[in-house]
Amino acid sequence: RAGSDIAFLGGIVNYILENGREFREYIVRYTNAATIVGEDFRDTEDLDGLFSGFDEENAKYDVSSWQYEGTEVNAAAGNRDMAAQGEAHGRGSTLTSGRPNNIDPTLEHPRCVFQLLKKHYRRYTSEVVEQVCGIPQHLFIEVAESLCENSGRERTSAFCYAVGWTQHTVGVQYIRTAAIIQLLLGNIGRPGGGILALRGHASIQGSTDVPTLYNILPGYIPMRHAHAKFGLQDFIQNTGDKNGYWGHMDAYLVSMLKAWWGANATSANEYCFDYLPRLTGDHSAYVSTLGAIDGTVKGYLLVGENPAVGNANGKLHRLALANLEWLVVRDFQEIESASFWYDSPEIETGELRTPDIETEVFFLPAAAHTEKDGTYTNTQRMLQWHHKAVDPPGDCRSDLWFVYQLGRRIREKLAGSLEPKDKPILELTWDYPTHGEHEEPSAEAVLKEISGWTIADGKAVSGYEELKPDGSTACGVWIYSGCYADEENLPARRKPHWEQKTWVAPEWAWTWPMNRHIIYNRASADPDGKPWSERKKYVWWDDEKQEWTGYDVPDFKKTMRPDYEPSEGAKAEMALRGDEPFIMQADGKGWLYVPSGLTDGPLPTHYEPHESPFANPLYKQQANPVRQVFHRKENPYNPTHGEPGADVFPYVMTTYRLTEHHTAGGMSRTLPYLSELQPEMFCEVGPELAAECGLEHGGWATVVSARTAIEARVLVTDRMKPLRVAGRIVHQVGLPYHWGGRGLSTGDSANDLFPLALDPNVHIQEVKAATCDIRPGRRPRGPALLGLV
Repeated sequence: RAGSDIAFLGGIVNYILENGREFREYIVRYTNAATIVGEDFRDTEDLDGLFSGFDEENAKYDVSSWQYEGTEVNAAAGNRDMAAQGEAHGRGSTLTSGRPNNIDPTLEHPRCVFQLLKKHYRRYTSEVVEQVCGIPQHLFIEVAESLCENSGRERTSAFCYAVGWTQHTVGVQYIRTAAIIQLLLGNIGRPGGGILALRGHASIQGSTDVPTLYNILPGYIPMRHAHAKFGLQDFIQNTGDKNGYWGHMDAYLVSMLKAWWGANATSANEYCFDYLPRLTGDHSAYVSTLGAIDGTVKGYLLVGENPAVGNANGKLHRLALANLEWLVVRDFQEIESASFWYDSPEIETGELRTPDIETEVFFLPAAAHTEKDGTYTNTQRMLQWHHKAVDPPGDCRSDLWFVYQLGRRIREKLAGSLEPKDKPILELTWDYPTHGEHEEPSAEAVLKEISGWTIADGKAVSGYEELKPDGSTACGVWIYSGCYADEENLPARRKPHWEQKTWVAPEWAWTWPMNRHIIYNRASADPDGKPWSERKKYVWWDDEKQEWTGYDVPDFKKTMRPDYEPSEGAKAEMALRGDEPFIMQADGKGWLYVPSGLTDGPLPTHYEPHESPFANPLYKQQANPVRQVFHRKENPYNPTHGEPGADVFPYVMTTYRLTEHHTAGGMSRTLPYLSELQPEMFCEVGPELAAECGLEHGGWATVVSARTAIEARVLVTDRMKPLRVAGRIVHQVGLPYHWGGRGLSTGDSANDLFPLALDPNVHIQEVKAATCDIRPGRRPRGPALLGLV
């Protein structure tokens, strides 16, 4: 059942623990299973679906009671969303010894993480999985047993997930549950293991690394916040760690500032740290869209995205676009987010009138990836260079050209300004070499800036370990440091694996960090540095050479012995022991239990989707108590279970993608071959639901929610099986979300049906599980559509 994955995965956790199938030596030494949690912590088992620290009035958690006993520990990569925590900045005291004060290697203490896990997931039995998910017990046990059989010293298993796991109000906790399973089974840091994100778009990994996210700086350095009046050193102290590689936050941040502001960044002005923009609250995409409706957001740049089709509650987005002063759209085609002002469902219903819309729309045609140089960085963190094949036609330009030329023209307009607010722009390093009649900036020069160099001689650094906090190095993205080592474009390498000494193929492109293909690979060897098995050997300690060796770049310093113990006062990676592989964590451990860093709980917990036809069968608490919801007239919600009117929307709907189309359709519905292969929007239903509602295969159906109604062709398949959940049958409706009103293949947009209900950690929308009604026939036209809704 859509929206029930934590119950399913939690059942696997329980199966592992109840049957003693965990990789005991791995979890005792490499995870926080033995760490004892503070006595003030209360689990969902104690509070019927809530954790300790819940503030009901503000729908937020005070997470202080989730910490380890006697020691506070910081989340890796710092506090990236301080806006969710009021005026409090920083993450408490940091570890000073490289490990928590109180541990129990026997895993018997009632408050050690291992026992808390057992207690938390004890109710997630195979019977409960069947009741919540609709999965027969024998199939569930087959999955759980397969994972256990294919894990351990000799074997590893991997989880591969896509946005079916992320687009939920508990999306982050879905992946967290998989992480718990993988840590329990010893499948992290080892070949064939891991958790692999099958991203929704090319180079999405790169877009978060560099990043396009509003609340982090390149390389996952936290953004500044306006209410935290910190200088550079205070910021580093409150966001870095004393232990692990975040102990070098000062080198990463100062090198980035030097790359941005060059000679203007000096120790006297804290390397222009004060020039960094500051967050004043939640500036995520959906909150910004609501700001456009409210008139606080005046302009919008849409670069390669189509929120009028691709985002939840498309009507809300189109109303927002109609309330802007200006809109810039860069794309290959005139997408729905560019044509909303004269061609949209709201124009048809009369909710928008073209003469009333004052938004000035600038459509700027973009170059395709075949028409520009650059890199892709995908799931495996590999930077792969792509070469321009042909020049872009007409007025089409690359995104690099657009950003560079826009910056140059803004700087020209500000030239001579004495306003303090203009100095950060005027003092930027913005001197990239250009070529051709259109003055295209050199993508390779940008890559070199990202990789980093020593300022005295201009030579490229070989990796992040060469970055310094004294202003002597510059580096745009510390995790990419070394991708241009020895003045060579390493992502452009194309030596096939059969011409190399190892199947890891280190000379094909370049993988961050340090060309390391598996991160946390110290975990591929046992605590003594020996391979867990000959079959799965990857990185190991060579006692004769007194160094780490293997098929990959070791995570550890090459000469750090497996039995290394940090001395008093040791810092950064030297504050971790030689058998603590999770080098980005302050305690060196993989976290089965999360004492800080998440807003909605230290352990994943099954909650129903925001819109659900069922009561939560596990707890009194129905949905994620800190999910983001927006009670506004533009964003009505369907009644959920137990609320008046819930039976109006008895079915579950979910969205997905098709092989033949790409996300919001701007790149595929405009191509004849792809449009011919998948010519029409459809809804996928099972034969039983089709019979119940009078739907005919190939005919029309109307799907209805509190937001709107859409029409779609009916596709009847055996894939959409009726599920028995909580003692009754539930039917699900599958909706591909690629269609909109523009292009060669047009249709209603599935995402128009879904509300804004967001995960509180990363602000992603819940479009994989909501409720709806479905009926035969086409939807009404014009204002009559509003009457139906």
